[in-house]
Amino acid sequence: MTEPATRHLRPRLADGVAVVIGRPNLLIGGIIIGVLVAVALVSLVWTPLPPAKMQIVHKLQPPLAFGLLGTDQFGRDLLSMLMAGAWNSLSIAASAVVVGGFLGTLLGVISAARRGLFEAVIMRANDVIFAVPPILSAMMLGAFIGTGRFTAIIAIAVFMVPVFARVTASAALQIWSRDYVLAARGAGKGTIRITLEHILPNISNQIIVQATIQLGLAILTEAGLSFLGLGMPPPAPTWGRMLADAQTYLAAAPWLAVLPGLAIALTVLGFNMLGDGLRDLLDPREKRRS
Repeated sequence: MTEPATRHLRPRLADGVAVVIGRPNLLIGGIIIGVLVAVALVSLVWTPLPPAKMQIVHKLQPPLAFGLLGTDQFGRDLLSMLMAGAWNSLSIAASAVVVGGFLGTLLGVISAARRGLFEAVIMRANDVIFAVPPILSAMMLGAFIGTGRFTAIIAIAVFMVPVFARVTASAALQIWSRDYVLAARGAGKGTIRITLEHILPNISNQIIVQATIQLGLAILTEAGLSFLGLGMPPPAPTWGRMLADAQTYLAAAPWLAVLPGLAIALTVLGFNMLGDGLRDLLDPREKRRS
């Protein structure tokens, strides 16, 4: 029984590999994000040096002079700080997208199911929320509860809610007009059951793609908050604060700004490419063309 199962599995694996190779965005984006996640996880148990360890005698050392990527103005190892910063940035961005995505999806499916005045109120409320930049939200939250990881997550998540709500509502409205949904309603199924059995499974692809793209935006927003001092407090390393600290030393030590800036740019690029690749892969129209 094992041999026939193996023979059936091999063509499927080959087809999967061919699909990924045939979509460069998906392949390259997946590699970039895979490396990022691996580095972030490794940083939890190992870094070349403690990220917060100061060695003033070795300050502003260029790459390869002391450590692989050099040191900052306090003699801290830049590679260790970048590795630890990867976890901080990724964990904050992912948490914000999960919270914002859940709330936005919930509002979107409810507005599509209820329609009428309820839908109009939710969409107008989303417009108001979307008009408030996450940096301003973080400043207001920081005035009440202080800056830190929680403040950054909530500020970014609030900005994500209207994005997911609009995408979900638009996709759900299309599904509600399908024949099989009308048949389900005729069979006596309630709104909640139809939403769980028919609406959410059929819009999950759009939600996944949107979440992947929003992760890149969340990384960029978290870096902006940290740059302004509204993210995680020192000594926890973040890419945004590394950029802020490097402003004074741009002429003497340009690598202090280049390295975290490159990390942010590659991460955002990776999530955008991965999102584009997933959109092509999960789009039914694309499947019919391929």
